[in-house]
Amino acid sequence: MNTLFDKIWDAHVVNMIEDGPTQLYIDRLYCHEVTSPQAFDTLRDKGIKPFRADHIIAMPDHNTPSDQQEEITDPIGRKQVETLAANCEQFGIKHFAMGTKDNGIIHVVGPEKALSLPGMTIVCGDSHTSTHGAVGAIAMGIGTSEVAQVLASQCILQSKPKTMRINIEGELQNGVTAKDVALYIMSKMTTAGATGFAVEYAGSTIRNMSMEGRLTLSNLSIEMGSRAGLIAPDEITFEYLKGREYAPKGEAWDKAVEEWKKLRSDDDAVFDKEVTYQAEDIKPRITYGTNPGAGIAIDECIPTLESIPEAEQGQFLSQLQYMQFEPGEKLEGHPVDYCFLGACTNGRIEDFRAFASVVKGKKKAENVVAWLVPGSWLVRKQIIEEGIDKILEEAGFELRLPSCSACLAMNPDKVPAGKLAISTSNRNFVGRQGPGARTVLASPLVVAASAVTGVITDPRKI
Repeated sequence: MNTLFDKIWDAHVVNMIEDGPTQLYIDRLYCHEVTSPQAFDTLRDKGIKPFRADHIIAMPDHNTPSDQQEEITDPIGRKQVETLAANCEQFGIKHFAMGTKDNGIIHVVGPEKALSLPGMTIVCGDSHTSTHGAVGAIAMGIGTSEVAQVLASQCILQSKPKTMRINIEGELQNGVTAKDVALYIMSKMTTAGATGFAVEYAGSTIRNMSMEGRLTLSNLSIEMGSRAGLIAPDEITFEYLKGREYAPKGEAWDKAVEEWKKLRSDDDAVFDKEVTYQAEDIKPRITYGTNPGAGIAIDECIPTLESIPEAEQGQFLSQLQYMQFEPGEKLEGHPVDYCFLGACTNGRIEDFRAFASVVKGKKKAENVVAWLVPGSWLVRKQIIEEGIDKILEEAGFELRLPSCSACLAMNPDKVPAGKLAISTSNRNFVGRQGPGARTVLASPLVVAASAVTGVITDPRKI
């Protein structure tokens, strides 16, 4: 009667503290430059070394520029990247440095190198660590003090969350992607709907979803309040991982797959909460507010004030005021200033293939600034090998260098105040892409269609 989450969690319990949290063993710790410096300082202050340095992988991603990577001009960003490199050298931790073939956004690199594997417990000082749950792992974002815990002991103290299963059934319509599925779920459940839960995604839609689509879906679990978003590993998972750099090889691979096949919720497993949605109800989506749950189908209008509960009307109007939108307004056809393809949500090769399929034979709108940023150097290499870079270049787009880029305002790719960006990233908070910047979240297909028309555009119409 165990859920997938229960099976992985229980297999990693080191100690149960009476009336307290669980001591949980961690298989993989990822570190980036922003949240790790204080954790390494804790080791130095206590005069200890990482307990299992070979279980830790580090790389800079938040502060790395996407236009050039010879130097980081921002002194704070440069200091963070240099500090990460120095800490890795001192403590013997594998470091994928900026500009090297192994570098990229940590949540893109982990799965694509098979550093993230089914059945693992994975943590990182970053909320979007939930991404790695798509391979069938428990993956959670943690705080800096918790990073220090894992560095020192390869364990963490955690309270076990409740479990929720979200079923998506049916076949997705043309032009609908995993990003649209996630935005749809958030609009139904709100950004707090999964707070206190670990979510497992299931149903026929998920079973037919590509691995990269699953990674996008799990990535956005945190935006519903969930700490983790798991998907049971299956043949799609195994095919994706097989032959990748850090995947088991030969006989070890066969043994691993046999064990991974057991990683599924039992047929009689009981979840604390279960919901089901129909794929046919999901259209390409966009957001209109300043949280990822404030979204609509691209051919719908922003809700009217009368349709919003009275207690929520003030917040609703505040969001629209910041976004410079009006209640009841239709956003399809609204001019955009910036288009961003990338982030740990949609910076994978499948996302660039989708974008290229829309812009091929067309031209970028003159009024649009476009940032197309691969999630890793491997993704960039694939883009070039497949000739996607030529399609993009002929359409007037520039392929940039791997980085978190315009997902957040921590590197040079900042959207200016007042400008409207349509973005494949994961958050549209006030100032997320730059002070005063306005963000509409969407899928790679919607962003591509908007980039060639200059206005928010339904990709099904071009």
